[in-house]
Amino acid sequence: MSSTDPTTEETLLKHKEFLLGAVANYYADPLLLTDGDGLRVTDREGRTYLDFFGGILTVSLGQCNEDVNSAVKAQLDRIGHVSTLYPTLPIVELAERMARITPGRLQKSMFTASGTEADETAVALAQVYTGSTELIALRHGYSGRSLLAQSLTGHSQWRAIPTQVAGIKHAHAPYCYRCPLKLTYPSCEVACATDIEELIQTTTTGNIAGFLAEPILGVGGFVVPPPEYFSIAVDIIRKYGGVFICDEVQTGFGRTGGKMFAIEHWGVEPDVMTMAKGVANGMPLGVTIAIPEIADAFQALSLSTFGGNPISSAAANATLQVIEDNNLAANAEVQGLRLQNGLRDLQKKHPKHLGDVRGMGLMQAIEFVADEPAGDRTPNPTCTGLVFEAAKEAGLLVGKGGLYGNVLRISPALTVTANEIDEALLILAKACAQIPA
Repeated sequence: MSSTDPTTEETLLKHKEFLLGAVANYYADPLLLTDGDGLRVTDREGRTYLDFFGGILTVSLGQCNEDVNSAVKAQLDRIGHVSTLYPTLPIVELAERMARITPGRLQKSMFTASGTEADETAVALAQVYTGSTELIALRHGYSGRSLLAQSLTGHSQWRAIPTQVAGIKHAHAPYCYRCPLKLTYPSCEVACATDIEELIQTTTTGNIAGFLAEPILGVGGFVVPPPEYFSIAVDIIRKYGGVFICDEVQTGFGRTGGKMFAIEHWGVEPDVMTMAKGVANGMPLGVTIAIPEIADAFQALSLSTFGGNPISSAAANATLQVIEDNNLAANAEVQGLRLQNGLRDLQKKHPKHLGDVRGMGLMQAIEFVADEPAGDRTPNPTCTGLVFEAAKEAGLLVGKGGLYGNVLRISPALTVTANEIDEALLILAKACAQIPA
């Protein structure tokens, strides 16, 4: 940093003056991050933090990965932008790679600039292919910022205006810790999934376009459905003419450990899949991939000015190559188990307030409650905020989420080491020690 650069205070004042108030920042004293290397980021004052949120599960390989940076710099020296009206080597390479690494018969891609656009594209594909317009989404789900995406989203605080897009029905979330049907798994027989049939029968025409769902609810607080959920839900959706749109924007590319995509853990093949965030290690890129018959049904003219641009595509190809070459999905499984075990040990020390520890791979969460032994599982966002701030002060950055704002979301880069996991757990232990008895 130059001595002539604005101070943190000056920058934050300008942020408040010139950006929308809706562009909120984390922390009571927001961090002005200026540098990064791997899982370490540095603020304007020169203080370094261990980053266990990765720009919302986006920096898959850590900051300033050498292979990704080299690919971006090389592409910048060749050609930077042409729009999708012209084929380029990077976009075709990326499309072919997507067809290879995604499950089932997914083959044809459309590239955009964000996850919101990816979901918009997927919905349009489903509606054109089926001839129906009605959609099933999940409560506690999150789909993005557009009018359609907000209508699909199952969180009131992320809805700036009332639902603008008709024909969207929200099914119960497969949220076992807070079962909306007040049942207990497995004796519930996964009623949250079977209820989708009555939802379709009573609130739609009976002919639907599809079901859009995250395999693990991301903004919803890293909620992991039971093993049977998707096979039951998707069978019902297809019975009523719909297609399954799997939203892997947060879960994709090895994040959940052992597999490249989260839905593979449930053994269900999507008809359409959306991705973004971690695909290009921070460069903007959204992906929608569909099976051939769905992709080919969309015949209207379409383009994306910035989607699949050569620079983002080059970054994505390099990112995915590193993930595959280094088997980072396996690392996510190993280190994710280490992280979860450590969080469960922490839960044992604070049973009154750490109500639930859950997740898969490097997508782990702690849900804080007011007094777990009382059995009411009252959400405790105050406690969450205390630990969130204390962890930052001790040098660890994590995320927040959940409908009630009471969930810590912990998602380090896929390159995380055992030593970094242990360091983060020590900091979280210190932060949790500040919880009032």
